[in-house]
Amino acid sequence: MKFDPDHHHRHSIRLNEYDYSQPGAYFVTIGTRNRECLFGNLVDGKMMLNDAGKMIEKWYFEIMNKFPDIQCDQYIIMPNHIHFIIINVGTDLRVCPNDMGEHISSPLPKIIQWFKTMTTNEYIRNVKNNEWKPFNGKLWQRNYYQHITRNEQELKKIGDYIINNPLKWESDKYYL
Repeated sequence: MKFDPDHHHRHSIRLNEYDYSQPGAYFVTIGTRNRECLFGNLVDGKMMLNDAGKMIEKWYFEIMNKFPDIQCDQYIIMPNHIHFIIINVGTDLRVCPNDMGEHISSPLPKIIQWFKTMTTNEYIRNVKNNEWKPFNGKLWQRNYYQHITRNEQELKKIGDYIINNPLKWESDKYYL
């Protein structure tokens, strides 16, 4: 289908005029398409990862190897989504902002794209070779949620949310 601006209203989730290449912490949530539960189950308030969930966890920690200026912080893999905090600890001072105020080397979209690609490819291989539960169409929803943490207090609050997420699963918007 050809793009029609009168019918397609895709809005950027990015904060206008914020330099995403600067050091800082980012809270990210990525959900499976159609909220399909593929990564494990909750048992007594604790997330029990299946092989697919363990694979997601593996690729989360690979982010630091692929993107050396990024540190992985707190995370939780839920049955149909992942919450995590990544910290940009460095920046390439040679980059300059484009006319939208965004630095050309802004790492967050590249990180999310890479993570989705790697996890999707491995998941597909395991559907074929190890009889993992197939998914319909795409593994991940098209977009993702991101929030720039503005201070240590907010970072702690988000960290607490991540830690307690399994206990609040039935009230989570991703719960089916």
